[in-house]
Amino acid sequence: MTQSRPVPRALFGKVVSNKMQKTVVVEVVRIERHALYGKVLRKKSKIKAHDERSQCKIGDKVKIVYSRPISKDKCWMVAEVC
Repeated sequence: MTQSRPVPRALFGKVVSNKMQKTVVVEVVRIERHALYGKVLRKKSKIKAHDERSQCKIGDKVKIVYSRPISKDKCWMVAEVC
């Protein structure tokens, strides 16, 4: 039996900073329901992603995929600009 590679994890978010070289900060919003009270909550995460061609601008919606660690804080790459 052959073992297949896992499907790469992908997230969608909005670029909030592009001031670094070949790196963008992407804000990913996820919606969760509170365990006890049931209220719908919006939680935000800021993720540093590798942008090889420095093509992303602030406000762009991007798709990022998980990759090997590139630096101390970066293990995501920009797959496409939506």
